[in-house]
Amino acid sequence: MSNVPLDLQALRELGRLHVVWNDGETDFPFVFLRRQCQCAQCVNEWTGEQILDPASVSDDISVESMDLVGSYAVRIHWSDGHNSGLFTWDRLRELSRLLES
Repeated sequence: MSNVPLDLQALRELGRLHVVWNDGETDFPFVFLRRQCQCAQCVNEWTGEQILDPASVSDDISVESMDLVGSYAVRIHWSDGHNSGLFTWDRLRELSRLLES
């Protein structure tokens, strides 16, 4: 099973990131993904403790733009100005399993 998406689209009108994998599809609510950011501004890099207060992320957060990072991740530019987190393909797969459970 490959973790590299075949397609990646920000469906702004639906508030979801649509990812097509070789074995299915995942729709990530924007607010869910933004709250899952693991950059150093959102998670303490020494303790792993979450710094970001999930309640501080607006339910109507949106994706302004996205950039591919090499062949392993996407950087999302959020409507709240945050853009320092990377979502690797492996991390997106992990998060898709969370949504399914």
